[in-house]
Parts: sequence; C-alpha cells; structure tokens
Amino acid sequence: MRKTREQISFNMKQVKSKNSGIELILRKILWDRGLRYQKNPQNVYGKPDIVFKGRKVAVFCDGEFWHGFDWKHKQKELKTNRKFWISKIERNIKRDQEVNETLISSGWHVLRFWGREIKKNPQKCAQLIEKVIKNEKKV
Repeated sequence: MRKTREQISFNMKQVKSKNSGIELILRKILWDRGLRYQKNPQNVYGKPDIVFKGRKVAVFCDGEFWHGFDWKHKQKELKTNRKFWISKIERNIKRDQEVNETLISSGWHVLRFWGREIKKNPQKCAQLIEKVIKNEKKV
C-alpha cells in the first residue's frame, strides 16, 4: 500500500533526534555495566549521543536512513522528493565526517554504531565502548 504525502510527512516528523530506541538500548547496557555517561552534551562538538567526558570518548548511534548507510545503493531506492533527500542525507554524511575529524583532532576517541549493529548485538557494542574507555587515560 502506497502512503500519501501527509502520512510520509507525519512519519518523518515522529523520528527523534534524541533518546531514540537504539540509544536507549545501548545506554541501558552501559548503565548496567556501571559506566556513567552524559547524554547529548551541548558543549561537546557534534553533540554526541553518549559521552564519557573524562576519558574523551564520544559515541554516536546512527540511524541508517538519516546517516546514509550503504548510500550508493539506498539513494536509488528513493521514490519521492529525491533531490531534497539526496541533498539532505549527503549533508548529514559530510557533517558526520567533519564532526569525527574535529573531535579526533581535539584528542577525542570517536565511536559510531549503526542502528542495526546496536539492535543485532548491543552487548558487543557496549563491550567495545567499555574497552575503549578503559584504555583511554583520564583527562
């Protein structure tokens, strides 16, 4: 069944930029492991989803659509408003790269996880974060 423009617009407006399902899954596991973090701090460039400030570790939980997972193939699947969506997603990809570069050049360790990675094996994602935190020196 094909959706109307109004239905598509409504669905897109429901997508959260903070406290998404994938973030909640990962944060719960990190909290259960005794790892304390900040959520979306305004004073860290790029406003990472999860931050361990004292260790300078930034974690991003990226949704596949918004951050361009398999973009070369996925952009061909866009049916409506292609020009807008291609431009938007490509700006997001570029911004993600700029955020990574800026944080890394400032001494941060950046971890990015696709939503599908978090859903498939959240324990593995949390384990990697914990490993990085324990290897980073306290600032």
